[in-house]
Amino acid sequence: MATKVSSRNAPEGAHGEVSLARGERLSMRMWRDEPPNNDKPAASRPYETVGFVVSGRAELVLKGETVSLEAGDSWVVPADTEHTYRILEPFTAVEATAPPAG
Repeated sequence: MATKVSSRNAPEGAHGEVSLARGERLSMRMWRDEPPNNDKPAASRPYETVGFVVSGRAELVLKGETVSLEAGDSWVVPADTEHTYRILEPFTAVEATAPPAG
């Protein structure tokens, strides 16, 4: 059975993420117009994340390396890897996680 989720009326999570389609082994979410920040604490998650930047700019800090992200870029964060994001300008991105994020 196909599942359709419209980002226009999808539920918003505790951290501002928009919950998109979700399967048994994979889920998608969107971060829409995240405001700039400099103080987001580093965290590790028990799932792998791949993402795609729709608009804006950010930096991904992963294992001591800083990676610049802008519209059209994609990235991977391995499961259980400490990382953080510095949002440099309003940032919209879509992420997929496997297994599904919480």
